[in-house]
Amino acid sequence: MADLPVRRGSGGSLQRTREWDPFQRMQELMGLDPFDVMNQWFTGAGREGTLTFVPTFEVKETKDAFIFKADLPGVEEKDIEITLTGDRLTVSGKRESEKREESERFYTYERSYGSFSRAFTLPEGVNPDAVNAELKNGVLTLRVSKRPEVQPKRITVGSGTPEKKEQVKA
Repeated sequence: MADLPVRRGSGGSLQRTREWDPFQRMQELMGLDPFDVMNQWFTGAGREGTLTFVPTFEVKETKDAFIFKADLPGVEEKDIEITLTGDRLTVSGKRESEKREESERFYTYERSYGSFSRAFTLPEGVNPDAVNAELKNGVLTLRVSKRPEVQPKRITVGSGTPEKKEQVKA
């Protein structure tokens, strides 16, 4: 049976608090927020007081290409490097932190900065000579085309019997 916390209200009457929350209970017992700790593991917070910038990617396959989209707000084209070596696509770069003046007063500082690198293994059949990259409105779009021989071909369904041609008698 769950241990539900009970509080005495004014006049000595018993009042139940909201539903029992195991994460709230853990935080109370341990004095820390487990999600905050996990966030620090993934973002690198706590190391030199900065968060590491890790862009998010979306990868999809179409009939003739692989499309990669990455959210790179505040990253300039000159700070992005894209390489394709064999079947390995690597996107790396950096987002520079803004200069902070001593006289400025921050109430929160949550934006992350720094270098990043993401690598993807592509399946066989990509065309390394047909890769296009575009950075527009903070979104990097990469289009890695497939070779024509690996693109799907539409096959029409016929009657199943070959057509007979009449021979011309000479």
